[in-house]
Amino acid sequence: MTDAPSMTTTDAARLVGGVLDELERAVVGKRSSLELVVAALLAGGHVLLDDVPGVAKTLTARSIATTVGLDFSRIQFTPDLLPSDITGGTVIDLAAQRPAFQPGPLFAELVLADEINRAPAKTQSALLEAMQESQITIDGATHRLPEPFFVIATQNPVESEGTYPLPEAQLDRFLIRTSLGYPAVADEVELINRRIDRGTEQPTLQQVAAPADVLAMRRVIEAVHVDPIIVSYVVTIADRSRRHRDLTLGVSPRGSLSCVKLARAHAVVAGRDFVTPDDVRAVALAAFSHRVVLSDEAWARGTRAASVMRELVDSVAAPSWQDAPPQ
Repeated sequence: MTDAPSMTTTDAARLVGGVLDELERAVVGKRSSLELVVAALLAGGHVLLDDVPGVAKTLTARSIATTVGLDFSRIQFTPDLLPSDITGGTVIDLAAQRPAFQPGPLFAELVLADEINRAPAKTQSALLEAMQESQITIDGATHRLPEPFFVIATQNPVESEGTYPLPEAQLDRFLIRTSLGYPAVADEVELINRRIDRGTEQPTLQQVAAPADVLAMRRVIEAVHVDPIIVSYVVTIADRSRRHRDLTLGVSPRGSLSCVKLARAHAVVAGRDFVTPDDVRAVALAAFSHRVVLSDEAWARGTRAASVMRELVDSVAAPSWQDAPPQ
């Protein structure tokens, strides 16, 4: 691992801006979604993209790997995929005539776990354990995963036949759950025109940052100031979710921590060394919506967790700096 260079908030914001500008050459009209995904990378979390086919989920993952210089691995999850297929395992080294560990596709800096809900529970758990611990243990030996280690998992919310939905406790391991969605008409026209003009299927992107820069930016994020009134704001939203009539399970303390972590990363993306209520509002839905469980009545009405959380976030008044106690 290369030592991470020293970096200021301004340096980090400039570098992230360059990464996002390069990503937009491939993924058209999705700046806000790309900011969330990149913020999750900087915050040291993982991303679940829950979206229909053909809206650039795979392209987003590949493009981030290219622009940041991360080793890339794509795993297509299927019902017959075994845990050892992704983690690797012990094999016989014929040359040395002794057992040796053969790393699996998880040993990459950016892993695309495509259609994670199509794999059985044991394989999903192997991935999620690696995400949580940044290491795997095989035959009593512990193997560290590379640093940075970033997982972008995808799932198709439309086709549910033959899938294994992730339980809420496992969804909670993702820092954010978001979607790209269909592009606006003008953006889709631009996308097609760019494809015609370049004459190749995939755009050629340039590397803008390096893995060591990601580690440096993570240190910058740890220095971002979070005022106590911001902490109270986040916890108030989480607490109200635990008492909401349409939810049987509200946001956990892990969810509150994740929201603050993501808000700090969002502040760095914006070029600030302090978190504002706008940072919290920008990341709250992506950080909270997959951590709550609808009541049976709300589910029967067709209510969506994201809609409940949007209403809840809007109902909590954002604090002003005048509310902050004197230093």
